[in-house]
This record gives sequence, structure tokens and C-alpha cells, in this order.
Amino acid sequence: MLQAAVGTLLEASGDLPRFTAASLLTGWSLEPVSFVLTAWVAGLYLYGTLVLRRRGDHWPIGRTLAFVVLGMGSFAFATGSGLGTYDLTLLSVHMVQHMVLSMLVPMALALGAPVTLALRTLPARPRRWLLMVLHSRVAKVLSFPPLTFVLYIVSPWALYFTGWYSASLHSAYVHEMMHVHLVLVGALFFWPILGVDPVPGRVAYPFRMLLVVLTLPFHAFLGVTIMGQEDLLGGSWYPDLHNGPMGAWLPDPAADQHLAGGILWGSGDLVALALFAALFTQWVRFSLKEAKREDRRLDLLEARERSASGEATTPADPG
Repeated sequence: MLQAAVGTLLEASGDLPRFTAASLLTGWSLEPVSFVLTAWVAGLYLYGTLVLRRRGDHWPIGRTLAFVVLGMGSFAFATGSGLGTYDLTLLSVHMVQHMVLSMLVPMALALGAPVTLALRTLPARPRRWLLMVLHSRVAKVLSFPPLTFVLYIVSPWALYFTGWYSASLHSAYVHEMMHVHLVLVGALFFWPILGVDPVPGRVAYPFRMLLVVLTLPFHAFLGVTIMGQEDLLGGSWYPDLHNGPMGAWLPDPAADQHLAGGILWGSGDLVALALFAALFTQWVRFSLKEAKREDRRLDLLEARERSASGEATTPADPG
């Protein structure tokens, strides 16, 4: 039965042309779960901004662009463009998709502050439900920074060095659930770190930056491990493709796996360093705001002391 399923998938992908840079824009396909999620999530977010606009409230356009264009747009691009069409054919293409879904998409969604938008637009009862969820013990556990860090680090190791990745190659359902899983685990890790929404698990900026720095060696070690792995990820999947109709243009599976490991290593470190720089900028701005707030508090306290001192030294009216 398994061999029949593999043969069907190989036959379905046997007419794919050579993968090029243009294939990213021309090789679109449809993944039902990803398509429905993109339409609903982006649509609900845009509806929320419309509700705010109708009642005269302001919502930053940058947050809308981050969530809808960069976040859900990247999700749709990673799952429906050439990245989604060729992710079963080339491990290197899958690895680009992996990094987009696990890092870029969660960070962009967090910058869009959808929880804040929901709290400002939901009716009273759903808003209370959302607040109950945010303050629940489950939410506090799932957003506990050490736990989210471990989940974020362990997840790719579990994906590539268990039977999970092979199952995603042979099952369309597992394949699409893998995409959703990458986004969810990334969201659990990055949401409290970016700290835009009032979610549990937010910590001080030094600890946020430490968590980001700690991801660097793990990305590098996983990338190097995949590059040096003698056994092919996915078992016989990629050799079977190489021996099939696309063998004329497909690269050697071992060479493609080496490239995939390098992509994971390099892109993971690059995005993490960019996030580190963004967090450092946020920290500086936060410190400046806190300094100004403290200056205003001290000025007000000093003014009150002067006022009280002036009243105490004013002579009483003899009349």
C-alpha cells in the first residue's frame, strides 16, 4: 500500500519542469488547509481594522501590513507558490519554506498585534472569553519562555530525525499539518519575545535577547548535522524521484541535502541576528521612554514639594 502511494505521488510530480527562480512565481499550486487558513485569518484581521475605522478609532497601518502582507502573505507564498509546489521534490526548496514558516511568518504575525486588535473589537462576552484564555494556566504554561525555547529547538530535530518527515512526504494531510505546526511553534516562541500583544510569558529585554542568541548555535548545529548526514532525509523518496522522469534535471540527493543544511544554518543565523538587532532597538527606545517618564515624575514631585514649602512659609493673614 505504501509503495502504491509513493508511486502515485511520484507520477503526479513527474511532469514538473526544471526548478528555476522564475518557478517561485509561476509554479503555483493549491493546498486546501493553507488556503482556507490564509483567507479566514487575513479576512478576520481586516474586518477588525474596518470595525475600528468605522467607529473612528486609529489602528497603525504598519501592523496591518505586518500581519496581512508580510505574515499571511508569506504563509500563502510559502505553501502555494513554487516553494509549495517543489517542496516535495527538492529538500533545499523545502528548507527555504521551513525557515519562512518557522521564523518570518510568526514574527510578522506577532508584530501585527492581533490579540490587541481582538480585545478592541470583540463584543463584551467574546472579549471576556479571550481574557480568560490569556489569563488561564494553560496559556501561562504554553508561553513559559524556557518551555517555548525547548519546543522551538527540539521541533526541527524531531521533524528531520524521526519518521515524521518521511510521513509528511507520503501524506498530504501530514504535510499540511507540518506547515501549521511550524507556524504555531514559532508563534509560541516569538510572540512573547516581540512583546507587542498583552500575552503571558513576556520577560525583560535582556532575557529576550538572551533567548534569541541561544538559538544561534542550535540552528548552526542542526544545519551542520544535516550537511554531514550520510543517510538521506526522507529515506528513498528523493532517490526515487531522481531515478524517475525528473532525473534529467534533479540534483544529486546528497548534494541537495548538503545545500539544504547550509540554508538552514545560514538563514537561521541571519534572521536571528536581525531579530536581535530589532530587540536591541526596542530596548533602547523603551529605556528612553522610561527615562522621560521618570524625569516627569521627579519634576512633578519636586513641584509639589516646592508648592508645599511655599504654603508653609507664607505668613498667615492677620485679619
